Amino acid sequence: MSEGKIQLVGLSFEELEQWTLGQKQPRFRAKQLYGWLMKGAAFSEMTNLPAAFREVLEREALANPVRIERCVKSKLDGTEKFLYALEDGNLIEGVLMRYHHGNTLCLSTQVGCKMGCAFCASTLNGCVRNLTSGEMLGQVLCANRHLSETAPGEKVGNIVLMGSGEPLDNYENTLKFLRLALDERGLNQSARGISLSTCGLVPRIYQLAEEGIPLTLSLSLHAPNDGIRARLMPITRSYSMDQVLEACRYYVEKTGRRVIFEYALVRDINSDLRHADELAHKLRNLQCHVNVIPLNDVPERNLRAPDTHTVQAFLNRLALRHISATRRREMGDDIQGACGQLRRHAMEEMGKPTSGEE
Repeated sequence: MSEGKIQLVGLSFEELEQWTLGQKQPRFRAKQLYGWLMKGAAFSEMTNLPAAFREVLEREALANPVRIERCVKSKLDGTEKFLYALEDGNLIEGVLMRYHHGNTLCLSTQVGCKMGCAFCASTLNGCVRNLTSGEMLGQVLCANRHLSETAPGEKVGNIVLMGSGEPLDNYENTLKFLRLALDERGLNQSARGISLSTCGLVPRIYQLAEEGIPLTLSLSLHAPNDGIRARLMPITRSYSMDQVLEACRYYVEKTGRRVIFEYALVRDINSDLRHADELAHKLRNLQCHVNVIPLNDVPERNLRAPDTHTVQAFLNRLALRHISATRRREMGDDIQGACGQLRRHAMEEMGKPTSGEE
């Protein structure tokens, strides 16, 4: 049983050092242990550690609280979708996407999500719990280990917090994960190689702007006005578009990074040229880029994707209005690529409840 065991990958190097000293080990053991943990190694593989210490580790700690339960690979583009198993039996997802500039991992920050966005399968059953910083980092370590075994020499180059969950609703754990990922003694990830997606928790956007981490903020906008956005995103009832956009302007001012606006085109709801005009008016004079995303059909909510002509016309209209925009490349269309789908189907297969009341 792993109940009560400490998640070592969720500790900073300084915290790991103190824990190691508390186990009556010399200080240099912490550096050895940390190096192994960042490789995604099991305790049994840490052969330069004394056998007695490895026994303590097996008894008291977890090397990684996450494991890959299932991996599905796209025949179209090599995208791999991971179904991760957590120590308490919960399941989460991750997606490894291969681009010419390197590998990008999309990771989750919560088990499920409570934000209720109409187009997202992750939120259909609510939020079970927050992920720990160790469970977030563990997803990256699993992906790196997988790459070392299937594509030697490759590793995760970019990280996007766009899987299940709202990162800013799990703020402290997300922030600790970011600092762990940036540590030059560990993953040594560049802040500019990290993107965080939020539905728009305004106070947390202001807070994040003050943290001194110049990551890319991706704002799930998906509408040109509050009326349409409220239909798609319940968070609009708490924070208006004007409030969200003002927070984004502050983020740009504090970090010097442009904001990416995610805009999923939904047939007959937000995809007309008049919507493009209204969106362009809202975003004028804001340092930003619009990621136009043809919706993955969500039959549970009767939401459908627009046709190719509509998508291109929307993009052309934004360009005409001097708004930087591109169509996001669809990845893993043949492997249930949309967030939350694989987890939901796996839980149904296993006979697990798909309600947030687990």
